[in-house]
Amino acid sequence: MYRRQLISTLSLISLCLVLLGAGFFSLYYQYHLNELKKTIQQNGRSISTYAREVLTSEADIRSDNFQGFLSAVSSISGTTILLCEADGTIFYATDPELNLTVERRVPEWATEAALSLRTFPGLTTFEGLFPHSSYVTGVPIITERLVATPHGLIKTEVPLGLLFIANDASYVKDFLLNALQLFLLTAAAVLFITMIISSLTTQHMVQPLRAMVSAVHRFAHGDLDTRVTGYAGRNDEIGDLAAAFNDMAESLAQGEKRRSEFVANVSHELKTPMTTIAGFADGILDGTIPPAKERESLEIISSETRRLSRMVRRMLELSRLQSQERVAAQVQFDVAEVLLRTLLSLESKVIERELEVVTDLPEAGVMVWGEPDAVTQVCYNLLDNAIKFSKHGGVLTLGIVLKAGKAYVSIRNQGETIPPEQLSHIFQRFHKADSSRTSKDGVGLGLYIVKTILNTYNENITVTSENGETEFTFTLSEV
Repeated sequence: MYRRQLISTLSLISLCLVLLGAGFFSLYYQYHLNELKKTIQQNGRSISTYAREVLTSEADIRSDNFQGFLSAVSSISGTTILLCEADGTIFYATDPELNLTVERRVPEWATEAALSLRTFPGLTTFEGLFPHSSYVTGVPIITERLVATPHGLIKTEVPLGLLFIANDASYVKDFLLNALQLFLLTAAAVLFITMIISSLTTQHMVQPLRAMVSAVHRFAHGDLDTRVTGYAGRNDEIGDLAAAFNDMAESLAQGEKRRSEFVANVSHELKTPMTTIAGFADGILDGTIPPAKERESLEIISSETRRLSRMVRRMLELSRLQSQERVAAQVQFDVAEVLLRTLLSLESKVIERELEVVTDLPEAGVMVWGEPDAVTQVCYNLLDNAIKFSKHGGVLTLGIVLKAGKAYVSIRNQGETIPPEQLSHIFQRFHKADSSRTSKDGVGLGLYIVKTILNTYNENITVTSENGETEFTFTLSEV
Protein backbone atom coordinates (compact mmCIF):
# COMPACT_ATOMS: atom_id res chain seq x y z
CA MET A 1 0.00 0.00 0.00
CA TYR A 2 2.88 2.36 0.85
CA ARG A 3 4.62 1.62 -2.46
CA ARG A 4 1.45 2.01 -4.54
CA GLN A 5 0.53 5.27 -2.82
CA LEU A 6 4.02 6.71 -3.32
CA ILE A 7 4.23 5.65 -6.98
CA SER A 8 0.76 6.98 -7.80
CA THR A 9 1.48 10.33 -6.12
CA LEU A 10 4.82 10.79 -7.88
CA SER A 11 3.30 9.73 -11.21
CA LEU A 12 0.46 12.22 -10.82
CA ILE A 13 2.83 15.07 -9.93
CA SER A 14 5.13 14.15 -12.83
CA LEU A 15 2.22 14.10 -15.26
CA CYS A 16 1.05 17.50 -14.03
CA LEU A 17 4.55 18.94 -14.39
CA VAL A 18 4.96 17.54 -17.92
CA LEU A 19 1.59 18.88 -19.07
CA LEU A 20 2.19 22.23 -17.39
CA GLY A 21 5.70 22.54 -18.89
CA ALA A 22 4.61 21.48 -22.35
CA GLY A 23 1.74 23.96 -22.29
CA PHE A 24 3.93 26.81 -21.03
CA PHE A 25 6.76 26.24 -23.52
CA SER A 26 4.37 25.78 -26.44
CA LEU A 27 2.51 28.95 -25.53
CA TYR A 28 5.72 30.97 -25.16
CA TYR A 29 7.20 29.61 -28.39
CA GLN A 30 4.11 30.36 -30.45
CA TYR A 31 3.64 33.76 -28.87
CA HIS A 32 7.25 34.81 -29.50
CA LEU A 33 7.21 33.59 -33.11
CA ASN A 34 3.97 35.44 -33.76
CA GLU A 35 5.43 38.63 -32.31
CA LEU A 36 8.59 38.14 -34.35
CA LYS A 37 6.54 37.53 -37.46
CA LYS A 38 4.49 40.70 -36.94
CA THR A 39 7.61 42.79 -36.29
CA ILE A 40 9.45 41.53 -39.38
CA GLN A 41 6.43 41.89 -41.63
CA GLN A 42 5.85 45.42 -40.34
CA ASN A 43 9.51 46.28 -40.93
CA GLY A 44 9.30 44.74 -44.42
CA ARG A 45 6.27 46.83 -45.33
CA SER A 46 7.88 50.00 -43.94
CA ILE A 47 11.12 49.44 -45.88
CA SER A 48 9.18 48.57 -49.03
CA THR A 49 7.12 51.75 -48.72
CA TYR A 50 10.24 53.84 -48.21
CA ALA A 51 11.97 52.17 -51.15
CA ARG A 52 8.98 52.89 -53.34
CA GLU A 53 9.03 56.57 -52.36
CA VAL A 54 12.79 56.76 -53.00
CA LEU A 55 12.52 55.07 -56.33
CA THR A 56 9.88 57.47 -57.60
CA SER A 57 12.74 59.89 -58.02
CA GLU A 58 14.45 57.35 -60.26
CA ALA A 59 16.96 56.38 -57.56
CA ASP A 60 18.78 53.12 -58.00
CA ILE A 61 18.28 50.32 -55.43
CA ARG A 62 21.99 49.69 -55.74
CA SER A 63 22.80 53.24 -54.62
CA ASP A 64 24.93 53.70 -51.55
CA ASN A 65 22.27 55.90 -49.91
CA PHE A 66 19.59 53.22 -50.16
CA GLN A 67 21.95 50.51 -48.97
CA GLY A 68 23.06 52.78 -46.11
CA PHE A 69 19.41 53.19 -45.12
CA LEU A 70 18.97 49.40 -45.12
CA SER A 71 22.12 49.01 -43.02
CA ALA A 72 20.79 51.48 -40.44
CA VAL A 73 17.42 49.73 -40.25
CA SER A 74 19.18 46.38 -39.88
CA SER A 75 21.36 47.65 -37.06
CA ILE A 76 18.44 49.18 -35.16
CA SER A 77 16.07 46.18 -35.53
CA GLY A 78 18.74 43.50 -35.10
CA THR A 79 17.80 41.84 -38.39
CA THR A 80 19.59 40.79 -41.54
CA ILE A 81 18.36 42.40 -44.77
CA LEU A 82 18.96 40.91 -48.19
CA LEU A 83 18.56 42.98 -51.36
CA CYS A 84 18.01 40.86 -54.47
CA GLU A 85 17.31 41.12 -58.12
CA ALA A 86 13.84 40.23 -59.26
CA ASP A 87 15.10 36.73 -60.10
CA GLY A 88 16.41 36.17 -56.56
CA THR A 89 20.10 36.94 -57.07
CA ILE A 90 21.53 38.55 -53.94
CA PHE A 91 23.62 41.61 -54.56
CA TYR A 92 23.61 43.20 -51.08
CA ALA A 93 23.40 41.93 -47.52
CA THR A 94 23.58 43.93 -44.29
CA ASP A 95 25.40 41.04 -42.57
CA PRO A 96 29.05 41.13 -43.64
CA GLU A 97 29.49 37.50 -42.60
CA LEU A 98 27.36 36.34 -45.49
CA ASN A 99 29.78 35.45 -48.27
CA LEU A 100 28.63 37.20 -51.46
CA THR A 101 31.91 36.86 -53.35
CA VAL A 102 30.17 34.15 -55.30
CA GLU A 103 26.73 34.45 -56.74
CA ARG A 104 24.13 33.54 -54.13
CA ARG A 105 20.43 33.19 -54.71
CA VAL A 106 17.48 32.86 -52.44
CA PRO A 107 15.35 29.72 -52.90
CA GLU A 108 12.97 29.79 -55.80
CA TRP A 109 9.95 29.23 -53.59
CA ALA A 110 10.88 32.33 -51.57
CA THR A 111 11.18 34.43 -54.75
CA GLU A 112 7.77 33.30 -55.95
CA ALA A 113 6.19 33.91 -52.56
CA ALA A 114 7.67 37.43 -52.32
CA LEU A 115 6.50 38.42 -55.82
CA SER A 116 2.98 37.14 -55.06
CA LEU A 117 2.96 38.87 -51.64
CA ARG A 118 2.57 35.60 -49.78
CA THR A 119 4.13 34.92 -46.36
CA PHE A 120 6.74 32.23 -45.71
CA PRO A 121 6.11 29.15 -43.62
CA GLY A 122 7.78 29.11 -40.18
CA LEU A 123 11.52 29.04 -39.64
CA THR A 124 14.06 28.42 -42.38
CA THR A 125 17.80 28.64 -43.11
CA PHE A 126 17.11 29.58 -46.75
CA GLU A 127 18.68 26.29 -47.79
CA GLY A 128 21.88 26.94 -45.83
CA LEU A 129 22.23 30.64 -46.56
CA PHE A 130 21.82 31.50 -42.85
CA PRO A 131 23.89 29.65 -40.21
CA HIS A 132 20.85 29.38 -37.88
CA SER A 133 17.14 29.01 -38.34
CA SER A 134 15.60 32.39 -38.95
CA TYR A 135 12.18 33.82 -39.50
CA VAL A 136 12.20 35.47 -42.95
CA THR A 137 9.73 37.66 -44.76
CA GLY A 138 10.03 39.01 -48.28
CA VAL A 139 8.47 41.94 -50.11
CA PRO A 140 8.93 43.16 -53.70
CA ILE A 141 10.40 46.61 -54.44
CA ILE A 142 7.99 48.01 -56.99
CA THR A 143 8.00 51.16 -59.04
CA GLU A 144 5.52 52.55 -61.53
CA ARG A 145 6.61 53.01 -65.17
CA LEU A 146 4.95 53.99 -68.41
CA VAL A 147 4.78 51.09 -70.78
CA ALA A 148 3.91 51.49 -74.48
CA THR A 149 1.02 49.36 -75.67
CA PRO A 150 -1.12 49.30 -78.83
CA HIS A 151 -3.64 51.33 -76.89
CA GLY A 152 -1.06 53.92 -75.79
CA LEU A 153 1.11 54.53 -72.71
CA ILE A 154 -0.15 52.78 -69.56
CA LYS A 155 1.18 53.03 -66.01
CA THR A 156 2.14 49.65 -64.65
CA GLU A 157 3.98 48.33 -61.55
CA VAL A 158 7.37 46.88 -62.31
CA PRO A 159 9.38 44.94 -59.68
CA LEU A 160 12.87 46.35 -59.45
CA GLY A 161 14.03 43.81 -56.91
CA LEU A 162 13.20 41.81 -53.79
CA LEU A 163 13.77 42.65 -50.16
CA PHE A 164 14.15 39.89 -47.56
CA ILE A 165 14.31 40.58 -43.83
CA ALA A 166 15.55 37.76 -41.59
CA ASN A 167 15.64 37.56 -37.80
CA ASP A 168 17.81 34.92 -36.16
CA ALA A 169 15.52 32.71 -34.03
CA SER A 170 18.30 30.70 -32.39
CA TYR A 171 18.08 32.84 -29.25
CA VAL A 172 14.51 31.63 -28.83
CA LYS A 173 15.76 28.06 -28.73
CA ASP A 174 18.55 29.09 -26.34
CA PHE A 175 16.00 30.68 -24.06
CA LEU A 176 13.83 27.59 -24.22
CA LEU A 177 16.80 25.35 -23.43
CA ASN A 178 17.74 27.49 -20.42
CA ALA A 179 14.13 27.58 -19.31
CA LEU A 180 13.92 23.81 -19.76
CA GLN A 181 16.98 23.28 -17.56
CA LEU A 182 15.48 25.49 -14.87
CA PHE A 183 12.15 23.70 -15.24
CA LEU A 184 13.81 20.29 -14.89
CA LEU A 185 15.67 21.39 -11.77
CA THR A 186 12.46 22.79 -10.30
CA ALA A 187 10.54 19.64 -11.25
CA ALA A 188 13.22 17.47 -9.62
CA ALA A 189 13.01 19.55 -6.44
CA VAL A 190 9.20 19.36 -6.46
CA LEU A 191 9.29 15.58 -6.96
CA PHE A 192 11.85 15.19 -4.17
CA ILE A 193 9.77 17.28 -1.75
CA THR A 194 6.62 15.45 -2.86
CA MET A 195 8.31 12.09 -2.28
CA ILE A 196 9.30 13.10 1.26
CA ILE A 197 5.86 14.49 2.14
CA SER A 198 4.04 11.57 0.51
CA SER A 199 6.36 9.11 2.26
CA LEU A 200 5.66 10.69 5.65
CA THR A 201 1.90 10.93 5.15
CA THR A 202 1.67 7.40 3.74
CA GLN A 203 3.74 6.03 6.60
CA HIS A 204 1.44 7.89 8.99
CA MET A 205 -1.50 6.12 7.35
CA VAL A 206 0.06 2.67 6.87
CA GLN A 207 1.74 2.29 10.25
CA PRO A 208 -1.50 1.87 12.27
CA LEU A 209 -2.80 -0.52 9.61
CA ARG A 210 0.30 -2.66 10.06
CA ALA A 211 -0.20 -2.52 13.81
CA MET A 212 -3.81 -3.62 13.35
CA VAL A 213 -2.78 -6.48 11.05
CA SER A 214 -0.31 -7.65 13.69
CA ALA A 215 -2.98 -7.30 16.39
CA VAL A 216 -5.48 -9.30 14.32
CA HIS A 217 -2.94 -12.11 13.90
CA ARG A 218 -2.26 -12.18 17.64
CA PHE A 219 -5.98 -12.04 18.35
CA ALA A 220 -6.60 -14.93 15.94
CA HIS A 221 -4.00 -17.00 17.81
CA GLY A 222 -5.83 -16.61 21.09
CA ASP A 223 -4.34 -13.44 22.59
CA LEU A 224 -7.70 -11.87 23.42
CA ASP A 225 -6.10 -9.02 25.39
CA THR A 226 -4.53 -7.58 22.23
CA ARG A 227 -5.51 -3.97 21.56
CA VAL A 228 -4.37 -1.29 19.11
CA THR A 229 -2.91 1.59 21.10
CA GLY A 230 -1.51 5.04 20.36
CA TYR A 231 -4.23 6.15 17.90
CA ALA A 232 -6.92 7.48 20.20
CA GLY A 233 -6.10 11.08 19.32
CA ARG A 234 -6.36 10.65 15.55
CA ASN A 235 -9.41 12.43 14.18
CA ASP A 236 -9.58 10.46 10.95
CA GLU A 237 -10.79 7.17 9.51
CA ILE A 238 -7.68 5.32 10.73
CA GLY A 239 -8.40 6.38 14.29
CA ASP A 240 -12.03 5.33 13.87
CA LEU A 241 -10.89 1.96 12.50
CA ALA A 242 -8.52 1.43 15.44
CA ALA A 243 -11.30 2.33 17.90
CA ALA A 244 -13.73 0.01 16.09
CA PHE A 245 -11.18 -2.81 16.20
CA ASN A 246 -10.65 -2.30 19.93
CA ASP A 247 -14.42 -2.28 20.51
CA MET A 248 -14.75 -5.48 18.48
CA ALA A 249 -11.85 -7.09 20.35
CA GLU A 250 -13.36 -6.07 23.70
CA SER A 251 -16.74 -7.45 22.66
CA LEU A 252 -15.23 -10.75 21.50
CA ALA A 253 -13.13 -10.99 24.65
CA GLN A 254 -16.18 -10.39 26.82
CA GLY A 255 -18.13 -12.92 24.77
CA GLU A 256 -15.38 -15.48 25.20
CA LYS A 257 -15.27 -14.70 28.91
CA ARG A 258 -19.03 -15.17 29.18
CA ARG A 259 -18.81 -18.38 27.18
CA SER A 260 -16.16 -19.72 29.52
CA GLU A 261 -18.21 -18.71 32.55
CA PHE A 262 -21.29 -20.28 30.96
CA VAL A 263 -19.48 -23.58 30.37
CA ALA A 264 -18.10 -23.49 33.90
CA ASN A 265 -21.54 -22.73 35.36
CA VAL A 266 -23.21 -25.40 33.26
CA SER A 267 -20.60 -27.92 34.35
CA HIS A 268 -21.10 -26.97 37.99
CA GLU A 269 -24.90 -26.98 37.77
CA LEU A 270 -24.97 -30.34 36.00
CA LYS A 271 -22.37 -31.87 38.28
CA THR A 272 -24.36 -31.30 41.47
CA PRO A 273 -27.57 -33.25 40.55
CA MET A 274 -25.60 -35.88 38.64
CA THR A 275 -23.38 -36.49 41.68
CA THR A 276 -26.48 -36.75 43.86
CA ILE A 277 -28.20 -39.17 41.45
CA ALA A 278 -25.09 -41.31 41.08
CA GLY A 279 -24.48 -41.38 44.85
CA PHE A 280 -27.98 -42.53 45.77
CA ALA A 281 -28.14 -44.99 42.87
CA ASP A 282 -24.81 -46.54 43.89
CA GLY A 283 -25.97 -46.66 47.50
CA ILE A 284 -29.08 -48.61 46.53
CA LEU A 285 -27.13 -50.98 44.26
CA ASP A 286 -24.36 -51.79 46.74
CA GLY A 287 -26.69 -52.01 49.73
CA THR A 288 -25.25 -49.01 51.56
CA ILE A 289 -28.75 -47.55 51.75
CA PRO A 290 -31.08 -49.84 53.69
CA PRO A 291 -34.28 -51.02 52.00
CA ALA A 292 -36.34 -48.88 54.36
CA LYS A 293 -34.79 -45.72 52.91
CA GLU A 294 -34.74 -46.81 49.27
CA ARG A 295 -38.03 -45.05 48.48
CA GLU A 296 -36.78 -41.80 49.99
CA SER A 297 -33.57 -42.12 47.97
CA LEU A 298 -35.54 -42.81 44.78
CA GLU A 299 -37.64 -39.69 45.41
CA ILE A 300 -34.43 -37.66 45.67
CA ILE A 301 -33.15 -39.25 42.45
CA SER A 302 -36.47 -38.42 40.74
CA SER A 303 -36.37 -34.80 41.99
CA GLU A 304 -32.79 -34.31 40.80
CA THR A 305 -33.64 -35.89 37.45
CA ARG A 306 -36.53 -33.48 36.97
CA ARG A 307 -34.22 -30.61 37.94
CA LEU A 308 -31.76 -31.77 35.29
CA SER A 309 -34.59 -31.93 32.78
CA ARG A 310 -35.69 -28.38 33.65
CA MET A 311 -32.13 -27.13 33.36
CA VAL A 312 -31.66 -28.70 29.92
CA ARG A 313 -35.03 -27.35 28.81
CA ARG A 314 -34.18 -23.86 30.02
CA MET A 315 -30.80 -23.93 28.27
CA LEU A 316 -32.42 -25.08 25.03
CA GLU A 317 -35.01 -22.35 25.42
CA LEU A 318 -32.28 -19.78 26.02
CA SER A 319 -30.34 -20.99 22.98
CA ARG A 320 -33.47 -20.64 20.86
CA LEU A 321 -34.05 -17.09 22.08
CA GLN A 322 -30.45 -16.05 21.39
CA SER A 323 -30.42 -17.60 17.92
CA GLN A 324 -33.54 -15.75 16.72
CA GLU A 325 -32.56 -13.40 13.91
CA ARG A 326 -35.58 -11.14 14.17
CA VAL A 327 -38.38 -10.37 16.59
CA ALA A 328 -41.63 -12.22 16.10
CA ALA A 329 -44.55 -10.21 14.75
CA GLN A 330 -46.02 -8.05 17.53
CA VAL A 331 -49.75 -7.91 18.18
CA GLN A 332 -52.06 -6.09 20.56
CA PHE A 333 -53.07 -7.91 23.73
CA ASP A 334 -54.17 -7.25 27.31
CA VAL A 335 -51.13 -7.62 29.57
CA ALA A 336 -53.33 -7.50 32.70
CA GLU A 337 -55.22 -10.55 31.45
CA VAL A 338 -51.95 -12.37 30.69
CA LEU A 339 -50.63 -11.54 34.17
CA LEU A 340 -53.78 -12.84 35.94
CA ARG A 341 -53.96 -15.95 33.78
CA THR A 342 -50.34 -16.77 34.60
CA LEU A 343 -51.06 -16.21 38.31
CA LEU A 344 -53.93 -18.71 38.13
CA SER A 345 -51.60 -21.33 36.63
CA LEU A 346 -49.44 -20.98 39.74
CA GLU A 347 -52.38 -21.08 42.17
CA SER A 348 -51.25 -24.33 43.78
CA LYS A 349 -47.85 -22.87 44.68
CA VAL A 350 -49.49 -19.72 46.06
CA ILE A 351 -51.80 -21.82 48.27
CA GLU A 352 -48.90 -24.03 49.35
CA ARG A 353 -46.99 -21.03 50.70
CA GLU A 354 -50.21 -19.43 52.01
CA LEU A 355 -49.48 -16.14 50.25
CA GLU A 356 -51.84 -13.15 50.23
CA VAL A 357 -52.22 -11.81 46.69
CA VAL A 358 -52.82 -8.07 46.23
CA THR A 359 -53.53 -6.70 42.73
CA ASP A 360 -53.51 -3.09 41.57
CA LEU A 361 -54.61 -3.42 37.94
CA PRO A 362 -56.68 -1.05 35.76
CA GLU A 363 -60.28 -2.27 35.46
CA ALA A 364 -60.42 -1.56 31.71
CA GLY A 365 -57.40 -3.68 30.96
CA VAL A 366 -54.07 -2.59 29.49
CA MET A 367 -53.52 -3.05 25.75
CA VAL A 368 -49.87 -3.31 24.78
CA TRP A 369 -47.73 -4.38 21.85
CA GLY A 370 -45.77 -7.62 21.98
CA GLU A 371 -45.87 -11.36 21.51
CA PRO A 372 -48.33 -12.89 24.02
CA ASP A 373 -46.52 -16.21 24.46
CA ALA A 374 -43.18 -14.49 25.14
CA VAL A 375 -44.74 -12.06 27.64
CA THR A 376 -46.54 -15.01 29.30
CA GLN A 377 -43.15 -16.66 29.81
CA VAL A 378 -41.79 -13.42 31.31
CA CYS A 379 -44.72 -13.22 33.73
CA TYR A 380 -44.43 -16.92 34.60
CA ASN A 381 -40.70 -16.74 35.37
CA LEU A 382 -41.10 -13.60 37.50
CA LEU A 383 -44.16 -14.91 39.40
CA ASP A 384 -42.56 -18.33 39.92
CA ASN A 385 -39.40 -16.62 41.22
CA ALA A 386 -41.42 -14.28 43.49
CA ILE A 387 -43.49 -17.16 44.94
CA LYS A 388 -40.43 -19.35 45.44
CA PHE A 389 -38.57 -16.74 47.48
CA SER A 390 -41.53 -15.28 49.37
CA LYS A 391 -41.69 -15.89 53.08
CA HIS A 392 -44.43 -18.24 54.23
CA GLY A 393 -47.66 -16.31 54.62
CA GLY A 394 -46.22 -13.18 52.98
CA VAL A 395 -47.84 -10.75 50.54
CA LEU A 396 -47.50 -11.03 46.74
CA THR A 397 -48.36 -7.75 45.01
CA LEU A 398 -49.11 -7.31 41.30
CA GLY A 399 -49.44 -3.86 39.74
CA ILE A 400 -49.58 -2.05 36.40
CA VAL A 401 -48.95 1.67 35.98
CA LEU A 402 -49.34 3.60 32.71
CA LYS A 403 -46.85 6.41 32.10
CA ALA A 404 -45.45 8.15 28.98
CA GLY A 405 -46.80 5.54 26.56
CA LYS A 406 -45.41 2.63 28.57
CA ALA A 407 -47.05 0.04 30.77
CA TYR A 408 -44.94 -0.64 33.88
CA VAL A 409 -45.73 -4.14 35.15
CA SER A 410 -44.48 -4.78 38.71
CA ILE A 411 -44.33 -7.99 40.80
CA ARG A 412 -43.38 -7.55 44.48
CA ASN A 413 -42.88 -10.18 47.16
CA GLN A 414 -41.90 -10.25 50.83
CA GLY A 415 -38.84 -12.28 51.74
CA GLU A 416 -35.13 -11.88 52.26
CA THR A 417 -33.54 -8.64 51.07
CA ILE A 418 -31.12 -9.08 48.15
CA PRO A 419 -27.75 -7.40 48.95
CA PRO A 420 -27.10 -4.29 46.79
CA GLU A 421 -23.88 -5.77 45.36
CA GLN A 422 -25.93 -8.68 44.02
CA LEU A 423 -28.63 -6.65 42.27
CA SER A 424 -26.40 -5.74 39.28
CA HIS A 425 -25.68 -9.43 38.66
CA ILE A 426 -29.10 -10.89 39.25
CA PHE A 427 -29.99 -11.15 35.54
CA GLN A 428 -26.81 -13.03 34.63
CA ARG A 429 -26.84 -16.68 33.65
CA PHE A 430 -26.70 -19.13 36.58
CA HIS A 431 -26.44 -16.30 39.07
CA LYS A 432 -27.87 -16.99 42.53
CA ALA A 433 -28.25 -14.16 44.96
CA ASP A 434 -27.55 -16.30 48.01
CA SER A 435 -26.40 -19.78 48.87
CA SER A 436 -29.82 -20.76 50.19
CA ARG A 437 -31.12 -20.85 46.62
CA THR A 438 -29.13 -24.01 45.96
CA SER A 439 -31.65 -25.91 48.05
CA LYS A 440 -34.49 -24.79 45.81
CA ASP A 441 -35.37 -26.25 42.42
CA GLY A 442 -34.17 -23.26 40.35
CA VAL A 443 -31.38 -23.44 37.79
CA GLY A 444 -30.39 -19.75 37.67
CA LEU A 445 -31.65 -19.12 34.13
CA GLY A 446 -35.16 -17.77 34.68
CA LEU A 447 -34.27 -14.09 35.15
CA TYR A 448 -31.68 -14.22 32.37
CA ILE A 449 -34.37 -15.54 30.00
CA VAL A 450 -36.71 -12.75 31.12
CA LYS A 451 -34.15 -10.07 30.35
CA THR A 452 -33.27 -11.70 26.99
CA ILE A 453 -36.92 -11.69 25.91
CA LEU A 454 -37.51 -8.08 26.95
CA ASN A 455 -34.28 -6.90 25.29
CA THR A 456 -35.47 -8.56 22.10
CA TYR A 457 -38.43 -6.14 22.12
CA ASN A 458 -36.27 -3.17 23.21
CA GLU A 459 -37.97 -3.15 26.60
CA ASN A 460 -36.36 -2.89 30.03
CA ILE A 461 -36.55 -4.57 33.44
CA THR A 462 -35.37 -3.28 36.81
CA VAL A 463 -35.19 -4.71 40.33
CA THR A 464 -35.19 -3.15 43.79
CA SER A 465 -34.83 -4.90 47.14
CA GLU A 466 -34.98 -3.28 50.56
CA ASN A 467 -36.59 -3.87 53.95
CA GLY A 468 -37.49 -7.45 53.05
CA GLU A 469 -39.40 -6.52 49.89
CA THR A 470 -38.13 -7.27 46.39
CA GLU A 471 -39.84 -5.78 43.32
CA PHE A 472 -39.30 -6.54 39.64
CA THR A 473 -40.67 -4.02 37.11
CA PHE A 474 -40.64 -4.45 33.33
CA THR A 475 -42.02 -2.24 30.57
CA LEU A 476 -44.15 -2.82 27.47
CA SER A 477 -45.20 -0.31 24.83
CA GLU A 478 -48.80 0.82 25.29
CA VAL A 479 -51.15 0.74 22.32
